[in-house]
Amino acid sequence: MSSIRTRGQRAAADQPFVDPDTPTPQPNGNGKARMNGSATRPSTQKPKQNTENIFLFIPNLIGYSRIILAVASLYYMPLHPRTCSFLYSISALLDALDGLAARHFNQSTKFGAVLDMVTDRCTTACLLVFLSSAWPRWSLLFQGLISLDLASHYIHMFATLTMGGAAQSHKKVDSSRSKILNLYYTNNKVLFLICALDQIFFIALYLLSFSSPTLSPSLLQPVVSAAAKVGVAPPTPVASLFASPYSAAALELARANKMDSFWPWVLAGVSMPVMAAKQAINVIQLVKASKWLAEGDRKARREAGIVGSDKKGQ
Repeated sequence: MSSIRTRGQRAAADQPFVDPDTPTPQPNGNGKARMNGSATRPSTQKPKQNTENIFLFIPNLIGYSRIILAVASLYYMPLHPRTCSFLYSISALLDALDGLAARHFNQSTKFGAVLDMVTDRCTTACLLVFLSSAWPRWSLLFQGLISLDLASHYIHMFATLTMGGAAQSHKKVDSSRSKILNLYYTNNKVLFLICALDQIFFIALYLLSFSSPTLSPSLLQPVVSAAAKVGVAPPTPVASLFASPYSAAALELARANKMDSFWPWVLAGVSMPVMAAKQAINVIQLVKASKWLAEGDRKARREAGIVGSDKKGQ
């Protein structure tokens, strides 16, 4: 009979109709089914980036402490030689510690190298500015040392970045370019010794400005005014010498005879040859960096066809 169906016919009737053109779901990697032939939605998660805070690296923290100590030493510099010398010396000694920390913790960075060099240049320049006022007869020499120090290191750094590439350190100097600079920058003991004795010489000069009135002996001599000649009571020595207690002459008189001069003279005598060598290295660095830049200019002009290869450049 037509109303009677077999067991297989009933089972087939219970199955849902499937269009052969409809894609069948396929399981994906996470156990969920996806339609066959359908596009997979790309992941919206971004890859994790390096979130290291370069500014909080241990060598850079030491560099910040150097700046704080240097600023504190400048505050005490006019009239407190012992406090100023102590703070300034600690700031200078930390220059060696930040390099050791960078190598020990593998935290050498370009920012740290620039921070270290800029701190050195600024602190030395500030001390030389004070010496220019403390030793006015030698102010032109101190101004020249400031200019040489800044110009030498700036041109050397610029030449390294331009000619050597952004990845090259300014302390990496090939011996074929300069054996002296190569020894100076690659030997840490030589670098520390020269820089330390260079700073000791200028600190000794700073201390000598407090040890005796030899800078301007006339400041300690009594001044005979016209009023005294006519019988009028003369003004006090300070008032007769300078109207303002904050003038350079007043500060010079306030510094006189504040400490013994023996050890400052000893330190100045021992460190002076090394200081002179340091200035010679600055001159060599300035000349070599300038020549290196000139080589790059000649090469660029030849490649651009501005100057023929058979013609000499600069």
